[in-house]
Amino acid sequence: MTGTPVRTLLLWCPDWPVIAAEIVDGVPATGPVAVLHANRVVACSEQARAEGVRRGLRRREAQGRCPQLTVVDHDPGRDARAFEPVVAAVEEVVAGVEVVRPGACAVAARGPSRYLGGEEAAAERIIEQVAQACAVESQVGIADGVFAAGLAARAGRVVPPGGTPEFLTGLPVEALGRPALADLLRRLGVRTLGDFAALPAGDVLARFGLDGALAHRLAAGRDDRPLAVRQPPVDLAVTADHDEPLDRVDAAAFAARALAERLHDRLAAHGLACTRLGIEAVTAHGQELHRVWRHDGLLTAAAIADRVRWQLDGWLSGSTGRAGARPARPTAGIVRLRLVPDGVLAQAGLQPGLWGETGEERERAHRALSRVQGILGPESVVTAVLGGGRSPADQTHLVPWGDERLPARPGPPALPGEPALGTDRAAGGPAGPAAGGSAAGRSAGVGRAGGGGSAVPPWPGRLPPPAPAVVLPTPLAATVHDAAGEPVVVSARLAVSAAPARLAVGTARPVEIVGWAGPWPVDERWWAPAEARRRARFQVCLADGAALLLAVEAGQWLVEAIYD
Repeated sequence: MTGTPVRTLLLWCPDWPVIAAEIVDGVPATGPVAVLHANRVVACSEQARAEGVRRGLRRREAQGRCPQLTVVDHDPGRDARAFEPVVAAVEEVVAGVEVVRPGACAVAARGPSRYLGGEEAAAERIIEQVAQACAVESQVGIADGVFAAGLAARAGRVVPPGGTPEFLTGLPVEALGRPALADLLRRLGVRTLGDFAALPAGDVLARFGLDGALAHRLAAGRDDRPLAVRQPPVDLAVTADHDEPLDRVDAAAFAARALAERLHDRLAAHGLACTRLGIEAVTAHGQELHRVWRHDGLLTAAAIADRVRWQLDGWLSGSTGRAGARPARPTAGIVRLRLVPDGVLAQAGLQPGLWGETGEERERAHRALSRVQGILGPESVVTAVLGGGRSPADQTHLVPWGDERLPARPGPPALPGEPALGTDRAAGGPAGPAAGGSAAGRSAGVGRAGGGGSAVPPWPGRLPPPAPAVVLPTPLAATVHDAAGEPVVVSARLAVSAAPARLAVGTARPVEIVGWAGPWPVDERWWAPAEARRRARFQVCLADGAALLLAVEAGQWLVEAIYD
């Protein structure tokens, strides 16, 4: 615990949970609003207080006092997210900010008061900065210690140095923020902080415990801990302004190389390397251009310069894309260029290949594909990533070239020979549900964890191997009939009305089915009605040699994939 409290400047935003609800959820703070936790009011707007709503009221009593009251659930995460821009605005004026709680932040007053012309001038400057940057009203209090500064902020006061004990003396014990302790102290006849501070510290510790002893220190004007300031993130971006607009690719590339070397040197000074680069440009007409480049390795100075040059070439030349598509060129030359290291990690170098370096062929391919991305956009070059899922379409995910190759669903794809849920039916075999019936379909939607506590789900209900060669982006409508010409239907209990005999895809002529297997049921996300999907899948072999993956959903047959 500290002996002498630090002179502290604390910024407080009144009714912050209400303001955060307006910022994040759009609830108008000018109306009667109350934030509730455990069915009690923890914060309310000024209009609600005018109608008699107070902190601590139960929901029904608060609505009885103000029938038009808007009730919002308490969300500490929302309050913290909304307060981050306020802290960033304060950090633009002063350094070493500590977030006391969402809605209040503190800083040592010595530094700001010295270079802003005094404590009152520093308070006015910070309030003005928050109002301009975030459109949020705030109050500042300055006193010896964080606790006293917080109470001073509610009154908008600057307590003179050494005057904190006198300032605290007349305040009620409820100012400690400990309702149970305040209630007990009042029943004992201790009504103000001055009365509480006058009690012997040893007796307070013996009677009220450690928390009471900490409250006793606060009442006497002594903080229980020093300021825990946070370090603002290092600004690694580099910017270059040009008096003459850059409208030629060669001139822009020359400027980009110097800027890339500056960025690389700045990253190296902090022991960092860039894996994702943001390129921003502003034209003479105020048009803003932005593009993010990703790389699965570490971007060197030359690699950064190449990507900036490619991007500028794509912007300024407007190279013709596929099918004659031509990106819109800027209306004027570039006057500002900014490089932002959007993704950084500790400089550790690249792991070489087993027989040497990673290979020039791979680097050439990467440069060529990145060049295409610079002209046509990141989504123009994609690669497939295999993952988990119950259907072939679920197991494949397309990601932009150079982006992290993460599957859309966790888990490895189905391997040849791996068992899967379901029982094969030969042509003309008995029709009926797969092994496990509808209960298996319901378990397929849950996707429970595998045995032994594995984090990779086993995806029960997955189709058996082999995997299809072609997965259709949009399934084709089809009709399936039995030998008597009647449509084949699958009941809710996965009972097939008859053996499939003929298949017609769209308006094509029917083709005889010479072999089939299934059904394999799947009932996914049944707990979310908007995303729920229930279907049964079949594998069929046709007389013309084709093999298809079919699915029946809501009575409609679909062709999902084609086997080789």
